[in-house]
Amino acid sequence: MNKKPLPERLVVMGRIIAPYGIRGWVKVQPFTQQPRGLLDYPEWRVGREGSWQTQVVETARQHGNTVAAKLQGVDDRDQAAALRGMQVAVPREDFPEPGAGEYYWTDLVGLEVVNEAGVGLGRVTGVFETGANDVLVVEDDGADRRERLLPFIGPVIRQVDVAGGRIVVDWDADY
Repeated sequence: MNKKPLPERLVVMGRIIAPYGIRGWVKVQPFTQQPRGLLDYPEWRVGREGSWQTQVVETARQHGNTVAAKLQGVDDRDQAAALRGMQVAVPREDFPEPGAGEYYWTDLVGLEVVNEAGVGLGRVTGVFETGANDVLVVEDDGADRRERLLPFIGPVIRQVDVAGGRIVVDWDADY
């Protein structure tokens, strides 16, 4: 494993679940919408929060809903087994730029949410998919620690300003 300075913002994209074969390959459970998403990155950060090491991906391929990968310097089953349970992360700055009106979920987490009247509703703590649309989990850290689920759809989401750290919504504070 190569050690080199790591960027501040890593996004966990999967987890190594098992060795794959006897020549050092690992099987990865991707957390991406499409399993192939992990194949776009020639280097991964492998480890756990606070302890990451850069791994060069020699080759990788989709294997059903998982990814099979050969990492440089991992040459046998025992070395691959030692990586079981490790997370696979990618620097956020390595992501391709999203299209107009598109956002990475990781960029939405932490943004302040206010309604059109300027009332603060909390911060985005998560995003999930329902099938019909994505949903923002917004938590207010006030005395009642209220959680709101806001649909990420045009009639509700009025403005997303990732750089400014804010989302403006058409949502009553009493909902």
